[in-house]
Amino acid sequence: MITWQDFEKIDMRVGTVISAEPFPEARRPAYKLTVDFGSKLGIKKSSAQITMHYTPESLIGRQVIAVVNFPPKQIGPMMSECLVMGIYDEDKEVILIKPDKESPNGSKIG
Repeated sequence: MITWQDFEKIDMRVGTVISAEPFPEARRPAYKLTVDFGSKLGIKKSSAQITMHYTPESLIGRQVIAVVNFPPKQIGPMMSECLVMGIYDEDKEVILIKPDKESPNGSKIG
């Protein structure tokens, strides 16, 4: 069990994908995402293993939820700056989590 204070340390925000491209250097099939989190947090990059359910074109303009306060992580030749959140399906492939209604980029999840 975690405490409420532990949960409050996780900074999850809404962002909009502004670019998505294949990431052939990743160990598992993935895309390089660029996500706009608004004026306060700016633009962040992420490696996302979401190739089974999405094409790069289908991701552009899509809102996602991501953890934005992990330290940057080197993944192959890129530095991943956030973790895009998803749900594992029965085949352990990721389905992205998104807001039910369009929300301002940078909105905090709570």
